[in-house]
Amino acid sequence: MIKITLKDGSVKEFEAGISVLDIAKSISEGLARNACCGIVNGEVVDLRYVVNEDSDLAICTFDSQEGKDAVRHSISHVLAYAVKRLFPEAKLAIGPAINDGFYYDFDVENSFSAEDLVKLEDEMRKIIKENPSIERFVLPRAEAIKLMEDAGEPYKVELINDLPEDEVISFYKMGDFVDLCAGPHIMSLKPVKAVKLIRSAGAYWKGDEKNKMLSRVYGTAFLKKADLDAHLEALEEAKKRDHNKLGRELKIFTTDEKVGQGLPLIMPKGAKIIQLLQRWVEDEEEKRGYVFTKTPSMSKNDLFKVSGHWDHYKDGMFVLGDEEKDPEVMALRPMTCPFQYTIYNAEQHSYRELPIRYAETSTLYRNESSGEMHGLIRVRQFTLSDGHIVCRPDQIEEEFKGCVELITHIMTTLGIDGDISFRFSKWDPNNTEKYINNPEAWEETQVLMKGILDHLGINYVEAEGEAAFYGPKLDIQFKNVHGKEDTIITIQIDFALAERFDMTYIDKDGNKKRPFIIHRSAIGCYERTLAMLIEKYAGAFPTWLAPTQAIVLPISDKYNDYAESIVKDFKNAGIRIDADYRAEKIGYKIREARLERIPYILVVGEKELTNNEASVRSRKNGEEGPVSVAELKNRLILEIANKEN
Repeated sequence: MIKITLKDGSVKEFEAGISVLDIAKSISEGLARNACCGIVNGEVVDLRYVVNEDSDLAICTFDSQEGKDAVRHSISHVLAYAVKRLFPEAKLAIGPAINDGFYYDFDVENSFSAEDLVKLEDEMRKIIKENPSIERFVLPRAEAIKLMEDAGEPYKVELINDLPEDEVISFYKMGDFVDLCAGPHIMSLKPVKAVKLIRSAGAYWKGDEKNKMLSRVYGTAFLKKADLDAHLEALEEAKKRDHNKLGRELKIFTTDEKVGQGLPLIMPKGAKIIQLLQRWVEDEEEKRGYVFTKTPSMSKNDLFKVSGHWDHYKDGMFVLGDEEKDPEVMALRPMTCPFQYTIYNAEQHSYRELPIRYAETSTLYRNESSGEMHGLIRVRQFTLSDGHIVCRPDQIEEEFKGCVELITHIMTTLGIDGDISFRFSKWDPNNTEKYINNPEAWEETQVLMKGILDHLGINYVEAEGEAAFYGPKLDIQFKNVHGKEDTIITIQIDFALAERFDMTYIDKDGNKKRPFIIHRSAIGCYERTLAMLIEKYAGAFPTWLAPTQAIVLPISDKYNDYAESIVKDFKNAGIRIDADYRAEKIGYKIREARLERIPYILVVGEKELTNNEASVRSRKNGEEGPVSVAELKNRLILEIANKEN
């Protein structure tokens, strides 16, 4: 007999060799009908999985992410089945579940058209209606390879060869369709009532631009049509907010093939927003005791050899010169830390001086692969609110806390504090090539950081393999409108670089000691933050951040002088205001101002001139009617000063 501890803490006994599905049936027939997969001792498994020892078990329905993933991964196989029926020459690559759906990559002669997707969707519905049995089986490596070779599936053969020697190689059979897959899959397709193929796109095999470009088809699936309809409606809303589309429409940024991929051109409106953010952040940093540096955008590679970037990050850098031919090789900087450490080492420091908080608004360069770049979120040149705190061991927690408080203040002011999450990113001891290989230092530093995070009461998830190469970090995560999660800000504890750069301070006992170093950002990459704000506010920025905060619309050229006097008065008060003097109908000018998301529209005519007023339309209150110009000016000054959202 084995003991199964369920999610609610209750314990049930069963004979060894019982399946997860049969355990679900023992709890209730309803649970078994709705079950999609299980979690046994922390591992997501098929309902077919057989339990042979005492275990913790959670039964997952479609209400859980694991349940959704099991359904959608199964439907990705239905897509592959449909492709093989309609396009028999297609070669199969991979087809995982993703946050809100699934995708499958195919090697086909011509990429899938919109018409192809409609045909594939119809074929998928036929397969679901047929409800073929879904069976799992395993094969020894040699037999697995032969099966896929005989099927003419070279990508599957490559995947098998990439698996560890002791890996169980499993397949799923759906009707007469067989696919290499670790699972889990649902027991039957019958509960799936709604599928939709969203789009197709190009994707490099294994994400490597040196490999062949495949055709990727994205889709999703639900158990109820109403849920699919709601999801598709949300996708339409996401498209409207997508910074890559909206940012161009609002003339915030643009790109040009002659300039290059990953090198956005920030237009005047976008540049104004970044300027406002940068000035604000630098003022906030100065209030908190930061001192500012200005360091070069490039360096001899000697500096990056000392820091370790040359060994661990060279592929992500822009290298100027050939190591074998040139006596002096330069590189554009991917981060600021080596430069600020060099500034620290320019003089000797006492323990009384610490902490020293360096800050810099830095332009950085990273050689991102073409498949990774996207709008303003992942680019090759970006501007970072960078900073490094050099401190004593007894100051580390207080300084870390100060970093969190600064970030929290900035996120709250921007109105996105409710949209972020925290990730404690640790090293992967099985991938020592990626990191400085000092297991003892990693363990000590991770224990230190975990203690700080717990003491500060931060609600975080842990992620192995996401650390910087020199230390663990706290990542602040944000999801874009399409559900993809990106890191926007990090705080890192560095255990290695103080020693590499021979950084010291004189302690009160007169001896030299190694300082601790905290890497941190206050607002992250300004370009990525701008993308995030475009999507958060759908381009309708809070008044304090809006490139144009108000616009005056005279109803005819007779009132241009009055409009100009308002513009001059408001500009003198620091308000960003324009006027539209075009000989267009007032309704047309109002519509254009609304499309530009200008917070305040001031219409002026005979009555407004006589009473020194403006007829106001604001984003917050709609049609406000006549308002005194002096009253409106003071209201805007206060709203901007308070950074109201």
